[in-house]
Amino acid sequence: MKVVGPNGVSTPASTRTTRSASGFSLGQAPAAASPSAATASTAAGGVSDVSALMALQGIEGPLEKRRRAIRRGGGLLDRLEELKLALLTGDADEGSLDQLARTLREERTDDGDADLSALLDQIDLRASVELAKAEMRGKRG
Repeated sequence: MKVVGPNGVSTPASTRTTRSASGFSLGQAPAAASPSAATASTAAGGVSDVSALMALQGIEGPLEKRRRAIRRGGGLLDRLEELKLALLTGDADEGSLDQLARTLREERTDDGDADLSALLDQIDLRASVELAKAEMRGKRG
């Protein structure tokens, strides 16, 4: 098989003989190899199209970075609210703390907005303080 440019794969024009260890041989005619060559060509083209699409999706613009940072901050605020309600009702458990810690460990993207970064820093600090307070309560009890 030979790769010829972006259009895919072509088979050699001559016939090939395949021999096994027993001496038995099969001759392959070019006409029989034609459909498989077309299939291989189509498959190779499809793979390159998917690769290009995935590469484009991997590129993240500033708007998407900002959205992700805001989504992460909102998630942390939601976990803090859940923890507050659980503490007030006396239902605080390790699950809510684990969820808060997991959300805090999520990767934080830098979108370049200083005001948003400062706000997210304050949210992260508050979540870290709540986790530390819960750890201290656990050591005392």
